[in-house]
Amino acid sequence: MSNMYEDNNGNNKSQPPSKSIYKRLFLIATVVFFVMVVGASIGFLTASVNTMPSLRGEIRPAASSQIFDINGNLITTVHSSENRVPVSINKIPKDLQNAFVAAEDARFYQHMGIDPRGILRAVWSNITDHGVSEGGSTITQQLAKNALLTQDRTIKRKIQEAFLALQIEQQYSKNEILELYLNQIYFGQGAYGVQAAAQVYFGKNAEELNLAECAMLAGIPKSPNYYSPLNNLKAATERQATVLDQMVKYSYIDGGTAASAQKTKLTFVQRSEKTAEQTAAPYFVDYVTQLIIDKYGADALYKEGLKIYTTIDLDMQSAAETAMKKLPAIRTDSNGIKQPQGALVAIDPHTGYIKAMVGGRGNDQFNRAVLAERQPGSAFKPFVYLAALESGLNPGTVIDDSPVSFDNWSPMNYDNQFRGKVTLRTALENSLNVPTVKLTNQIGVDKPLYYAQQMGISTLVLKGNTNDRNLAMSLGGLTRGVTPLEIASAYGVLANQGVRVEPVAIVKVVDRSGKVLEQNTPQEKSIISDRSAYILTDMLRGVINNGTGTRANIGRPAAGKTGTTSDYKDAWFVGYTPDLVASVWIGYDNDGYLNGIGGGQLPAQIWHSFMSNATSKMPARDFIRPSGVAISDTPSESLNEDADKKQKTDEKDKDKDKDKAANGAATANGHGPNDKSLPPPPAKKDKPAATPPLPAPPEQPKKVN
Repeated sequence: MSNMYEDNNGNNKSQPPSKSIYKRLFLIATVVFFVMVVGASIGFLTASVNTMPSLRGEIRPAASSQIFDINGNLITTVHSSENRVPVSINKIPKDLQNAFVAAEDARFYQHMGIDPRGILRAVWSNITDHGVSEGGSTITQQLAKNALLTQDRTIKRKIQEAFLALQIEQQYSKNEILELYLNQIYFGQGAYGVQAAAQVYFGKNAEELNLAECAMLAGIPKSPNYYSPLNNLKAATERQATVLDQMVKYSYIDGGTAASAQKTKLTFVQRSEKTAEQTAAPYFVDYVTQLIIDKYGADALYKEGLKIYTTIDLDMQSAAETAMKKLPAIRTDSNGIKQPQGALVAIDPHTGYIKAMVGGRGNDQFNRAVLAERQPGSAFKPFVYLAALESGLNPGTVIDDSPVSFDNWSPMNYDNQFRGKVTLRTALENSLNVPTVKLTNQIGVDKPLYYAQQMGISTLVLKGNTNDRNLAMSLGGLTRGVTPLEIASAYGVLANQGVRVEPVAIVKVVDRSGKVLEQNTPQEKSIISDRSAYILTDMLRGVINNGTGTRANIGRPAAGKTGTTSDYKDAWFVGYTPDLVASVWIGYDNDGYLNGIGGGQLPAQIWHSFMSNATSKMPARDFIRPSGVAISDTPSESLNEDADKKQKTDEKDKDKDKDKAANGAATANGHGPNDKSLPPPPAKKDKPAATPPLPAPPEQPKKVN
């Protein structure tokens, strides 16, 4: 057949190739590619199945894991011996069985080992980020993984897990599978299985557990250390409520029964002080083991012989524990815990490495350094002054310390006195409340919250009827509060020239064969200009040299801020040198008041003791002044308090403001290494910030940028 055709003029021309030829070629290529993908997938699937362990296969002998400090010194060995007492299914309360099924695998009695609905539900949850109570893995899959497989998060392991689950379902009844599972899973505190868990947490046998206790235990395996009621009772109680809700949802109990169980008071077995103090840095070790278990599973920690290299410096840790011994023992609470309690966290601001961590007195497992959300009081004020600097103001900006009212709230200074015209530097050094509130009202409530959040404070509440978008926030009156770890990390941004580095506890994890499972490197993010970081640091140096924090003076360049709440329930000192940042908190766990102790007193003294020892081998260097930055304390234009509260500044104006803050000053302040030769002036008492009970915002707030 000819490939010629005749055009309109009668000329013969070559016929172009038919489009159908390209379609056929594309179809052939697609089929070949599909066959290759399917072939590779089948090969991978076959290899995964052929290399998976059999149900009767031998399991490698368990090996203890080791935890090391930053210098390679062994901190502790996590022994592989298990606290496990198997118990038959007829000795496990039906409420406990139902609680686990409702919380972990609602279709356990319907599926054949894997649950396509559950997988799709988990996938959809990940896509929409809504979250569900049940995960994608069934109880049978979890049994297969925990009993026979590693905790590697790989496609190969998931395939093996699915095939083993199908085999288990063929070989065992549902009751047998549930019995194996409930005797296999890890509950934290070294307890494997429901019988050991019942003894560890409640001091009773599994068959004696009531509904409230069953729901509490059923919530723990999702994250054994985090949801352990001995570590974090608040989180454990919230998880217990979720389990009870799931039991109602799937008709195991009614709403009234769930409500009654949630109100049931639980009594826990407390770990003895002797046990808690056997290990160096016990709170940090608990923190690290939680991270490992959450990522690799309990079996990896207790059986796989991991070598875990951490960021802790045992010399600094010893200095921290010695400093915290300054805490007085006023009383012992009903749980046998000495009160008041305290926490100290120290971080290298350049690497994010946690160098020391004390989460309490060492006779319980609630890590206050990481888990305690407490009101920061005036320790939150630096975020306000940072926002002011980033908005174009400077330390010499004048603000009127005079009476003012916002709706039904009239903020007052700690001594109920007013000082008239003061600079921002003076207001921050002396922790004056009224100027701080006026400043916040001028720049807007969202800017300080924005910077606090960007610098690492994750506990801020920005939505809902009760939130932090109000003027009380400027004095540390927050809905939830802050943790010592996060506020130390946030101040570290100032020490690190405006760059945030995520806190890190683990440097490297190596398995028993020498394979590196993870190697952490600092995760840096520029948050604020180095100019603003330096200027605010210079202002905070005045807190230590001249203001409310003189008890913290360690004779070398350092900056910091005191914090005291209006009811004297919380007292803080957070401060830093160019190479180390530390936060100190003291207060009662529940009911109790510090009777006039402020952040400039005991917390500052504890900080002084720790930092003096921790930095003793470090060279005394000054904070790096960015090029072109000069700081003037000469009073400049007064803050315009009558300006429109809701005025918005576009990005170009914001850049101009930053340039004004950087270049609008004339002379240096003169702080330097020679400051250590001057004796510190008498301490000014750090009185509490007079915060109201979270008033509503004065205007409709704009969204945080």
